[in-house]
Amino acid sequence: MQLIRDIYTAKRAAGRPVISLEFFPPKTDEGDRTLLEKNIPALMQTKPDFCSVTYGAGGSTREKTLMIVDRIQREHQLTALAHLTCVNHTREQVGELLQKIKAMGCQNILALRGDPPAGGEFQPTPGGFEYSSQLVQFIREQGGLGIGVAGFPEGHIACRLGKHVDWQHLKQKIDAGADFVLTQLFFDNADFFEFRDYLTAKLRVKVPIVPGVIAIVSATAIKKFTQICGAKIPPALGAKLDALGTDDAAAAEFGIEYATRQCADLLRAGAPGLHFYTLNKAASTVRVLKNLNLA
Repeated sequence: MQLIRDIYTAKRAAGRPVISLEFFPPKTDEGDRTLLEKNIPALMQTKPDFCSVTYGAGGSTREKTLMIVDRIQREHQLTALAHLTCVNHTREQVGELLQKIKAMGCQNILALRGDPPAGGEFQPTPGGFEYSSQLVQFIREQGGLGIGVAGFPEGHIACRLGKHVDWQHLKQKIDAGADFVLTQLFFDNADFFEFRDYLTAKLRVKVPIVPGVIAIVSATAIKKFTQICGAKIPPALGAKLDALGTDDAAAAEFGIEYATRQCADLLRAGAPGLHFYTLNKAASTVRVLKNLNLA
């Protein structure tokens, strides 16, 4: 498997965007089968460059995250990015987990502070890490792994001091050793361009800054999802979603159209790649990539 930083370097030299896909560990055995036996194989037909697998709140999906990473790499020969959080981990436990990840042949980590268990607030684990920049530095010191971090074009929902302070925190993560940034989803490209330009021009960030995109599949679901993650829905988009109501089929068609236009604009403006939040589904992401002639 490749280091993801090398994938970005090679694709930049070739003048092609890096396409990556994100999955989350399902909660049921049936969900596992659908993801692993149906939707991931369908998405592999688009020839993505790498995929990432999330880590549940409080580290609740650790073993399943690693199982999915291992299956993707072994069965599809595709580079996988394992998410890792600070929550409920001591430094010693993180070190042991990194050795396990390396032994699986996984070479890439997305280092996150992480979400606490449902209903709680983040509390540093005694003997662990308080900030994701500390986790990044620890992983870098272990050697042999590529490191990605998360960025928030609209500012992190928990950063009460505003987005510019949050972006300074991101710079600290990059300085600690991160190789690339994958952003939270957003729907107004102006937010991404402001974020990218602030990082590159003002903070002198040199690593790839990659926009995260989602194709809406349900008006109701995306409204709930954005409330949780802190992404905003622009007024015109909100009005369209209100008009679609509970018609999920129409919402999915509109979501494909909207994501296609959004992605085309991001690529024209020089985005080094596109990171798709697939929601463990294949159809919409496949169609967006085909619309962009990237499948």
